[in-house]
Amino acid sequence: MSAETIQSRRAWLLSDRPASRLQARLGRAYVAWRRFSANRLALVGMLIIIALLVVAAFADVLAPYSPTVGDLKNARLLPPGAAHWFGTDDLGRDIYSRIVYGARWTLYVVILVAIIAAPIGLLVGTIAGYAGGWTDTILMRITDIFLAFPKLVLALAFVAALGPGIENAVLAIAITSWPPYARIARAETLTVRNSDYIKAVQLMGASPFRIVLRHIMPLCISSLIIRVTLDMAGIILTAAGLGFLGLGAQPPLPEWGAMIASGRRFILDQWWVAAAPGAAILIVSLGFNLLGDGLRDALDPRSGDQ
Repeated sequence: MSAETIQSRRAWLLSDRPASRLQARLGRAYVAWRRFSANRLALVGMLIIIALLVVAAFADVLAPYSPTVGDLKNARLLPPGAAHWFGTDDLGRDIYSRIVYGARWTLYVVILVAIIAAPIGLLVGTIAGYAGGWTDTILMRITDIFLAFPKLVLALAFVAALGPGIENAVLAIAITSWPPYARIARAETLTVRNSDYIKAVQLMGASPFRIVLRHIMPLCISSLIIRVTLDMAGIILTAAGLGFLGLGAQPPLPEWGAMIASGRRFILDQWWVAAAPGAAILIVSLGFNLLGDGLRDALDPRSGDQ
């Protein structure tokens, strides 16, 4: 591709007067990508998350051993080596294989929590911000009640009531994760509800439900995506904490928090049993944090083009 072609396409994307909605959307996406790619740490975070997705998708190919079946007689607590890259645990299971398969459970938790918590927070926040009055007061006081408790403590209470298990852990984390999203959505709604754009839609006869659903919620999506991405690390740590306490994923599932719990008994002599899943949690949490920081800079409308 010639330099002239590249320059012409770039000028088309950065045009101040786009000829179509598609051109305008592609131009905004291009500007956001330029801001994002200028942040090297954000690119590192994106590569970590892409690696996590690849590992989870191809776990059957990448894992040389079963994540649940071990050789208790010949492979118990072996140190890292050529046969077992991250060593083996107290039941003779390959830790590397368990971490690879554990990536699936990590994605399972964070995706389900995001799918459940983000829409709830978005709906509550936009309704409270647009309706105002008693509706706003009641919804925000409920939100404040949830925010008054530490997330892990509240999740422990819900899991204790629902019973241990990965599904109940996901539900408990989602129940405790929506209030910050509601606060962000409410703040965005308060900013735009009196704008000329919304007034024009009201004059056209649009119902409050349509205004909230079609015109206000899309304006809150970018801020919500940033917050959800930044919260992924906290969701992973909360899920690992529940697994560590025996209230999350149950044996023999290869969940990273449960793996740390089983390895804490050998932390002094067989350190690799707990260190390997701990390092996996650290790297993935760091990746989500770096990605969230990059998205915050890229999607911030106040940021100038770089």
